[in-house]
Amino acid sequence: MARIPEEVIERLKREIPLERLVAGFGVELQRHGANLMGRCPFHEDRTPSLSVTPSSNLWRCLGKCNVGGSVIDWVMKTRGVSFRHAVELLRADHPSLAAPPERNAGRVVRKSTTVKLAAPVAPEAGDQETLRGVVEFYHGTLKESPEALRYLESRGLTHPEMIERFKLGFANRKLGLTLPDKNRKAGAELRGRLERLGVLRATSGHEHLNGSVVFPIFNLAGDVLGMYGRKITPGLRTGTPVHLYLPGPHRGVWNEEALQASKEIILCESIIDALTFWCAGFRNVTASYGVNGFTEDHRAAFLKHGVEQVWIAYDRDDAGEAAAERLKEELSKLGIGTHRVLFPKGMDANEYGLKVKPASQSLAVLLNGAQWWDKSNPAAKEKISAPEAAAIEPTAVTEPTTSAAADPEPASEPITPATMEPGPATEATAPTIESVPAEAQPLPAVVTTPAASQPVIPFAAEPEVKINGDEITMQRGDRRYRVRGLQQNTSSLIMKINLLVTRQEEFHVDTLDLLPDRPRAAFVKRAAEELGINEEIVRKDVGQVLLALERLQAAEIRKTLQPKNAQVELSEEERGAALELLRDPRLLDRILEDFERCGMVGEETNKLVGYLAAVSRHLESPLAILVQSSSAAGKSSLMDAVLAFVPEEESVRYSAMTGQSLFYMGEMDLKHRVLAIAEEEGAQRAVYALKLLQSEGSLSIASTGKDPTSGKHVTHQYRVEGPVMIFLTTTAIDLDEELLNRCLVLTVNEEREQTQAIHRLQREQQTLEGLLRRQARVDIVKRHQNAQRLLKPLLVANPYAGELTFPDHRTRMRRDHTKYLTLIRAIAFLHQHQRQVKTERGVSYIEATREDVAIADRLIKDLLARSLDELPPQTRRLLELLEQMVAEKCAQLKIERKEFRFSRREVREYTNWGHTQLKIHLHRLEELEHLIVHQGGRGQSFVYEYDGNRSGVNDDKSGQEVEKSGSSRPQVGGVSGGGRSEQTRIKPASDSVFDGNRKKRTSSGTGE
Repeated sequence: MARIPEEVIERLKREIPLERLVAGFGVELQRHGANLMGRCPFHEDRTPSLSVTPSSNLWRCLGKCNVGGSVIDWVMKTRGVSFRHAVELLRADHPSLAAPPERNAGRVVRKSTTVKLAAPVAPEAGDQETLRGVVEFYHGTLKESPEALRYLESRGLTHPEMIERFKLGFANRKLGLTLPDKNRKAGAELRGRLERLGVLRATSGHEHLNGSVVFPIFNLAGDVLGMYGRKITPGLRTGTPVHLYLPGPHRGVWNEEALQASKEIILCESIIDALTFWCAGFRNVTASYGVNGFTEDHRAAFLKHGVEQVWIAYDRDDAGEAAAERLKEELSKLGIGTHRVLFPKGMDANEYGLKVKPASQSLAVLLNGAQWWDKSNPAAKEKISAPEAAAIEPTAVTEPTTSAAADPEPASEPITPATMEPGPATEATAPTIESVPAEAQPLPAVVTTPAASQPVIPFAAEPEVKINGDEITMQRGDRRYRVRGLQQNTSSLIMKINLLVTRQEEFHVDTLDLLPDRPRAAFVKRAAEELGINEEIVRKDVGQVLLALERLQAAEIRKTLQPKNAQVELSEEERGAALELLRDPRLLDRILEDFERCGMVGEETNKLVGYLAAVSRHLESPLAILVQSSSAAGKSSLMDAVLAFVPEEESVRYSAMTGQSLFYMGEMDLKHRVLAIAEEEGAQRAVYALKLLQSEGSLSIASTGKDPTSGKHVTHQYRVEGPVMIFLTTTAIDLDEELLNRCLVLTVNEEREQTQAIHRLQREQQTLEGLLRRQARVDIVKRHQNAQRLLKPLLVANPYAGELTFPDHRTRMRRDHTKYLTLIRAIAFLHQHQRQVKTERGVSYIEATREDVAIADRLIKDLLARSLDELPPQTRRLLELLEQMVAEKCAQLKIERKEFRFSRREVREYTNWGHTQLKIHLHRLEELEHLIVHQGGRGQSFVYEYDGNRSGVNDDKSGQEVEKSGSSRPQVGGVSGGGRSEQTRIKPASDSVFDGNRKKRTSSGTGE
């Protein structure tokens, strides 16, 4: 027996006035404080002892009976019926609470034998009229049964026309409550007829299909030939059948209209599988009654309507495979061609349609890829008439045939079912798919359904849903519903909205969560009062509004969860232009030229390294970039110029990040992408996560949250997959050392010549040529984005790795060495369309060349010199200017350096630096003892002494470093550093690797 939903019972107890029922039974009630008192009808009551409490809607006899309860208990006690019967009586009365109650003349019935609900079948009705009445009764019951509707929805059977079209129903034992008992003549006749037809069981008198969704089978004349019931109650007792039919042989063909309309039929193993095809838009579908359920009626109908081709869509299990083989032989004898629809192993049509969305397209793929078993044979069909077909017995096959058809030739044309009808906007038309392999493809890892930006969702008789921005309107007769705020609900468990209903001049508006029953019922009640209409009308309206909003919400959630790196389709022209760039031998020169054409002058090394670092996002260990400069020097312009060439779907940009923000991003949101943060200071709290993401290639965090089912606190794990290329800018001088040694540090050129070049460009941009160049920038950027989209994820092997050398005098060189090797691989990866793709043991790869190593050497020399320098670039520049100033002044005054003193004011006048900037960098030089501070002659003033022996700054115009006893600026790539001369290079075959303490020149070149 189908269980009555708890919310229905609670609503009846709450909303049906007990006072009305008691008064209707003939009990006169008098006010006694907060309660009503009357004489108890269940015993001889001389003084009123029956207490009714309107506030709680409960009653109790305070006298001899000492019983009480709710409105349900009152009906059970006064009518002599069961709990279920009492609930059904109250449900029947609920839509018309204002109507006067049925009076029972004050007579208590111990046990009722008369029917209290209207019977769906007249006692004198014939068999067909009786069956049609039962079908209509079950059909009406389904619409009032949320648990049955939820079951259909769980199976993906949600087409708005399906229930009416096939007269689906639900058997919940309510039918028996409408029938008189057998001890009455009418009851004996009616129940006897229903038992003979199989609707009721002869042994117990219960409904045969109780607890099942009912699928009736009609013939073309509309007669009911059978019913199929599918149990929906979970956790059935062992041995309880899930699939039920009316007793006797199977009769009729489900959806026989399809055979009239098409010569090509999809034949499923069950009606639910067939409805899956029907809801996906395939109208030419019917079903057997299980693996052995292809009946004589099926054979006769197929011949009668001239079916030529059958797509056998039986389950892909052992039983389904064997039945399909038998059916193939049987249809072949009837002259009907066959195709086998190959679902994934162990799967049926309904399960596949639920897992692979959209069902219309996924099922079309399987139909077009069906295995062709047998051609139709019109000659054989002519020999067998419909009457003769009834005598054909199925071919007895004891073991399934293991071999497929001998002719594997595919069908001449792709399948587009002939009876596809245009459905509502939510149905996708099944595409014609040309070349699909015979074997079914595995399920995709990510299943998405594209959602229309302005969907129109049909429901009931009013199919139109209009969307205008964040406002949704629906018309139901003379009632108009307006919804606001649906977009703010990002979980399917919440639907908090502002709902307005208007009717002529009347209206009601409220803000509520539409999913829980209680606030929805309160809205329905108040809206019915305000509009002056029956509450049941509003209840049905709100139910349809809820279903429409659920579909809209689900579409929006699917759209939100779609992968952000959707594939961008390139036209032939775009692909050709991108390939021409990637195959150009001058590719790196072209990149620098395009940077300049896009408005980025100078900074050749920075631009090239930034571009290569962005490309390295495709590698398993990408580079990271930190652009360090003073304010307004152009670090943001450099980052913007590099990111402009990166496809939009492959970069993520933020101005700032909180400490935990990275941990809660989507698992694949950063994989092989560029993560750009405009200012390192805005990511201070996320520095730990950034360092971990760069080193480990992934992030994971365990967080406590509530389980949506149990409500208990549980541990949730969040994971973010890398690798990711990190791009930062900063004006700070003191940086996190751990972050710094994970990045390549770029410094912007702050020289006067660079400023002059930028000014020239800014002025040029105001001219006609500049405006035209700005228009051409769009094409340049698009070409580079498309070129990066064409880079395939290939491995890069470096055949010269064993011959490379690298400085090793500091521990951080371990990470710097990895950056150097990654830079070589990024250069080779960028040139993949100019290299031969090799395969070894199933692994595809390209190889780096000597030219790639030489380019990396040129770039890494300056980059590592900046990274290893103890001074920030601006401080180093000030030190060089001080060296120049001191040298000039000492030469002019003809004195030794140690005798020369200078003030901050003199430095400011010589360098033209600002006060704040100069103060910061002079203080850094003081701390590192490049400057010696002396007390000035006027109060608290200070003067500085500069000693070149402490600074380690080159005083030779040739660039050779004068080694001093103090700290010195380290150099990489053939220039001395720290008292040792080291160079990154490729060792020739005849040379030996240098030991790091000396440099050996070779004839093969040094990679410079």
